[in-house]
Amino acid sequence: MKILVCVTSVPDTITKITLTDNNTKLNKAGVQFITGPYDDYALSRAVDLKEQLGGTVTVLNVGSADAEPVIRKCLAVGADDAIRVNAEPTDAYFVAEQIAAIAKENNYDLILMGRESIDYNGGQVHGIVGELLGLPSISPVMKLNIEGTTARITREIEGGHEDLEASLPLVLGCQEPIAEWKIPNMRGIMSARTKPLKVVEPTGNDTLTQVSSYELPPTRGACKMIPAEEAETLIKLLRTEAKVI
Repeated sequence: MKILVCVTSVPDTITKITLTDNNTKLNKAGVQFITGPYDDYALSRAVDLKEQLGGTVTVLNVGSADAEPVIRKCLAVGADDAIRVNAEPTDAYFVAEQIAAIAKENNYDLILMGRESIDYNGGQVHGIVGELLGLPSISPVMKLNIEGTTARITREIEGGHEDLEASLPLVLGCQEPIAEWKIPNMRGIMSARTKPLKVVEPTGNDTLTQVSSYELPPTRGACKMIPAEEAETLIKLLRTEAKVI
C-alpha cells in the first residue's frame, strides 16, 4: 500500500503571534513551528497501517525550506520518504493543487491529512484534493481500518458518529482518536537524517485569495470579582455591562 500523508508546518500553540508588513504577514522571528496536530494523527495512523499491511508512507509538505525540521520529524516518526513543494502555502486551493499534482504522478492508494490546519482552520484542502483527483473525500475521520481495497471508516457528524465503507483510493481528513501520537525515538531521529527528502517546484500559480490584513484578538478586559452573597449585583452587571441576559 502506498500512503501519502500531507502535513502542515504551523506555529506552536503556545507561541505569541505578532504581525508584520502592515499586518498582512505572520512575523516568523522567534516562532517555534510544529507539525499540525491533526496531521500528527494522520501520520500516526499511516505508520500503523504500514506496519500492519506493508507498503510505504510518503510525507508531503507545501512550504519553504524552514519547514524541513518539521518534515524530518515526520520521517523520524516512521515515514519512508518526503516531498517538499518549494512554495509558500498561500491558500487552500493552491495547496490542494500541489498535492493533487504529486498524487497524480505517484498513484497513491490512500491520501491522509489532518481535518484542518490550526493556523487558518479552513478544513478545505482534503475536499478540494478529492475533487481535483476525482476521488471520494471524507472528513473528519475518527477510525480507519483497511481490509483489502475497502476502507471501513467512522467519522464525526452533528450529534453522533457515522460508519462508512469506501473503496480505495480515498482522500481522508483525520482527527482524534484515529491513532495515538507517535514520539520519535533516537533510532528514528538518526535514520531520518538519511531518508530521502525531494524538493520540487510548484505547478501552476492558482492563488485565488489575497490577504488584506490580519487582526489580533482584542486584549482581555479587567475581571470583576463579585462576592457570592451579592448575587443581585452580579445579575445587574450581566444585564447592563456584559449584556448576556
